[in-house]
Amino acid sequence: MSVLARKSIVELAAYKPGASAAIKLASNENPHPPLPSVVQAIAEAAATVNRYPDNGALALTEAICAKYDVAPEQVALGCGSVTLLEQILQAYCTPDEAVVVAWRSFEAYPIVAEVVGAHLALVPLREETHDLDAMLAQITDKTRVVIVCNPNNPTGTAVGRDELTRFLDAVPPHVLVVLDEAYGEYITSPEIPDGLEIMRGRPNVCVLRTFSKAYGLAGLRVGYFIAEDPEVAGVVRKTMMPFSVSSIAQAAAVASLQAADELQVRVSEAVAERDRVTARLREGGYAVPDSHANFVWISAREATDEIAGRLMDAGIMGRPFAGNGIRITIGTPSENDAMLEALGC
Repeated sequence: MSVLARKSIVELAAYKPGASAAIKLASNENPHPPLPSVVQAIAEAAATVNRYPDNGALALTEAICAKYDVAPEQVALGCGSVTLLEQILQAYCTPDEAVVVAWRSFEAYPIVAEVVGAHLALVPLREETHDLDAMLAQITDKTRVVIVCNPNNPTGTAVGRDELTRFLDAVPPHVLVVLDEAYGEYITSPEIPDGLEIMRGRPNVCVLRTFSKAYGLAGLRVGYFIAEDPEVAGVVRKTMMPFSVSSIAQAAAVASLQAADELQVRVSEAVAERDRVTARLREGGYAVPDSHANFVWISAREATDEIAGRLMDAGIMGRPFAGNGIRITIGTPSENDAMLEALGC
């Protein structure tokens, strides 16, 4: 008799990272290397990797607190925001309890929920955007967590301040609302709220962010979680695997927070390219919603595979979702021009 694994895990569709290509526009990575000051911090931290990292990540926690005016007790760290999400569900959900998410949204959400064993309620998007009223209708006494990906991955859309405020005010106090803001640094519209601001005064709201995108530290895997209620963050810290955020990742993240002006230059360049690419795609006849992230979404529906094939023929990798659309990361101007040319724009 063979060793028996959980049936739900055996049947679970594994997360698939973007495949290799001459031009990779599939994983929403920052196309630029870390800033020179960050590289220097990485080099210095490398000299001490014979020691375990600071499990409490004191320096990084203090830097986050200083930047966002929160207390250390409100902060939790993890090996990327995905791992933090798993920590949250482990802390708050049992197998007979539920998580509500929009769909299509970040493809790791169903995987994490299944691994934890929580029931998952998928609520279809409305016009490529979270349908918060429909999500609210799915909340029951069994619901423990609701995830709002804002901006949404993979569509790039975002819900506005008034709509999100009404939603948060209507969510029952027993439900933890997770505002996943992995792409928050790329928001420029004044109508899209800063999750940390809208979190204030709401003890059942928390915010997830990462250093993988705008900060360009995807290879180091470090994310952070801020909760209005320190007890919420404290519970999440208890589910963190010891030493999961490496000393190099901590040093790089601290150095990145200290280079805010340089970071903003790169973000502004990415936003300008995003707007240019969006306009060119629309001129070429493609349906592209307004994006608030570092990628664009082509609502291709049944033409998704054909568009992905055209890109692959040109050596370009996007992220297709069969029958829905294709997500294309904003790369360097030359990479973006190659993509636009491949699509006849």
